[in-house]
Amino acid sequence: MAYSSGFSPHPRISYANASPTGAASEAEYLEIGLAAVCDAQQVRLALDAALPPGLDVVEVVVAAPGALADLLTASRWHIDVVGVSATVVDAAVAAVLSQDSLVVERMTKSGIRAFDVRQAIVSLTREPPPDSSVIRSERIALVTRHQEPLVRPDDVLTAMTTVLPDFRPAEAPILTRLSQGTLDPVTAEITEPFGTR
Repeated sequence: MAYSSGFSPHPRISYANASPTGAASEAEYLEIGLAAVCDAQQVRLALDAALPPGLDVVEVVVAAPGALADLLTASRWHIDVVGVSATVVDAAVAAVLSQDSLVVERMTKSGIRAFDVRQAIVSLTREPPPDSSVIRSERIALVTRHQEPLVRPDDVLTAMTTVLPDFRPAEAPILTRLSQGTLDPVTAEITEPFGTR
């Protein structure tokens, strides 16, 4: 692995659009600078062996010029909520989508920041919950456009509570990022980011 130069060298690792703390993810990306040219498959095997069980490196590719974050323009999420009926979820989804602008606040490193959640939402729907679910929950499918600041699923949940106070999950929602990549402006589909390089 390559290290930065200077008095206090650091590994050259860049995380692009990391998921929020507490969220599960099936689609995280990072870039690692290497000190020498290596076979991508060997790098994948070495990284996979160093990680704990359950954290799997799916693929390693050689980076092309440009920033990886520029190719990751959208994310698809599942949000599982407990203690909220399908009717209330549908009403909250409809209320959010009916807004042209929906400002929420979040504490950041720089203090409280207000931003428009609605502009980041590409799609928001209720889906049937998984049959294997032990606890009865409702599932919300969310696609967000990456913007500055990055709108997270918990920000969308805050917006849903803002527009419909009856939307109050009984437990902490389960957030899972299913994919991230390049948002197609015509189809609103998320495509594999490396296909655009």
